[in-house]
Amino acid sequence: MELPVFNDSAASSGGCSSHSCGSTADQLNQIPDEILQKVFNHPCYSEDAHHHFARMHVAVAPACNIQCHYCNRKYDCANESRPGVVSELLTPDQAVKKTLVVASEIPQMSVLGIAGPGDPLANPERTFATFQMLSEFAPDIKLCVSTNGLMLPQSVDEIAKHNIDHVTITINCVDPDVGAQIYPWIFWENRRIKGREAAEILIAQQQKGLEACIAKGILVKVNSVMIPGVNDEHLKEVSRVVKSKGAFLHNVMPLIAEAEHGTYYGLTGQRSPTQDELQALQDACAGDMNMMRHCRQCRADAVGLLGEDRGSEFTLDKIAEYELDLEGAAARRAEVRDRIAAELEEKRQSKATQAPKLVAIEGLGAREALRPVKMAVATSGGGVINQHFGHAKEFLVYEASEGGVRFLGHRKTDLYCSGGDTCGDADTTLQQTVKTLEGCEVVLCSKIGYEPWGMLEEAGIAPNGEHAMEPIEDAVMAVYAEMAAAGKLASPAPAQAAA
Repeated sequence: MELPVFNDSAASSGGCSSHSCGSTADQLNQIPDEILQKVFNHPCYSEDAHHHFARMHVAVAPACNIQCHYCNRKYDCANESRPGVVSELLTPDQAVKKTLVVASEIPQMSVLGIAGPGDPLANPERTFATFQMLSEFAPDIKLCVSTNGLMLPQSVDEIAKHNIDHVTITINCVDPDVGAQIYPWIFWENRRIKGREAAEILIAQQQKGLEACIAKGILVKVNSVMIPGVNDEHLKEVSRVVKSKGAFLHNVMPLIAEAEHGTYYGLTGQRSPTQDELQALQDACAGDMNMMRHCRQCRADAVGLLGEDRGSEFTLDKIAEYELDLEGAAARRAEVRDRIAAELEEKRQSKATQAPKLVAIEGLGAREALRPVKMAVATSGGGVINQHFGHAKEFLVYEASEGGVRFLGHRKTDLYCSGGDTCGDADTTLQQTVKTLEGCEVVLCSKIGYEPWGMLEEAGIAPNGEHAMEPIEDAVMAVYAEMAAAGKLASPAPAQAAA
């Protein structure tokens, strides 16, 4: 009997290689070297880099020139993670000092971005003063700006002047009728404009700005918020348009619409998309467009690796007396980056030169297809399985199939264990964590306690602590092979019990 085989490379199936953000390896091979050099250590532009490199946002831009139905810029909310939220509004001088301190203490920090809490280009003096000083004191740190795009065409020359070669534009529509449902007003040429006219102006400015950035050689990522029943189907057209104009990466994010956030959508009952709806739209938009699937919808003052926020360690009062050693800090950053870059390059070369590893699955007919499996992974970074189940604030979700492994996204959860011999009475949080993992058949972590083990099994999710400190994709494929060999992949996925 001829045995079926599958390999651990995603390139043949259009899955997610370790560095492709959901695109195929062949796509990245077509990207010019100068672009690859710009993104290799940028955690927001490279799915591989986000395991290793840190980023930082500084909140120097309080004013905004548009209103979005999904936005409420709220201050002093340290436990809330969503765009527009900050704990401290900074002056440019304070922002630069904070950045230099963070870059001294976290040498893997490679990127400084300004993303709010309003719109950076609606606050040009504060924004560009910050960038100018950082270019002088820490020229090795990449500079990024995120904008709604209304003032982008007028700002492109200034962006290029400050060597900002990464720009993110939030584009939720290219149809003014759709935009009128998202944006109640914009402030344009000293007057407030509402409805379809406002959306029409905003869309035109966004597209002009995108084209101008590409003409200047500035790398552009497009963010889009998926709003069910409003722009969800329309975002396929958005993706097609921005790709045709040269955008490098498209990040389709789920709407955050809890009522307690005080947004229009939250207060009127507009629902957020489900995980399956988000994944289906991302897949539909993908095609030959690079899709970002590792976005954390960060706060406007986030610090650290994606998925973590160390901002509370670097408040103004804590850094006031910090003695900076700029040369020493720059040398440490260079050493760390060189080491990580060498490791990543070695991994890429190994994948490029190594023949695909074929795994034979005994006991299955040659034409019997193996179904894909979603697996959740607890990791604190480094691209390995290195986190206790009870210490995870989020889980990365991967899909294993006959074609390989692809990264699907992340799912946030609450800590139910804060250390010690016992995690105490935290059933409600633990139950919520298990519910968050719905649809996953396996959870990979470094360790897991007795109680969550039993609760996961009851919910139809297999806990697995046997691959601690192994590379994530290798472990996921190994578990998939084990499931195939045990005959668990030739039939529909088992029904999961309610958490």
